[in-house]
Amino acid sequence: MDHKSFVEELQTRLGKDRGEVDRYMSAFLQIMKERCAQMDVVSIQGFGSFEPKKKLERVVVNPSTGKRMLVPPKMILSFKPGSVIKMKLKKLSAQ
Repeated sequence: MDHKSFVEELQTRLGKDRGEVDRYMSAFLQIMKERCAQMDVVSIQGFGSFEPKKKLERVVVNPSTGKRMLVPPKMILSFKPGSVIKMKLKKLSAQ
């Protein structure tokens, strides 16, 4: 599902016009970006949590040349699904 179809689904469920729903989505995403940039964990009850983490520098080996390279440290955003999502996915995989 892309952004456009997600906004359309919200529009249908909420009975609001597209512009209003798009503004809600933009504000929601902007808040999430700002909080993650401040290294805050963003938790959405019933869905999961987004946590910025620092990946340490590491050495990797190019398999074709055998050359070793140093990969610098970087920030990543990890997602941990909530229990509700885990249960739904577990039920789907059991079918």
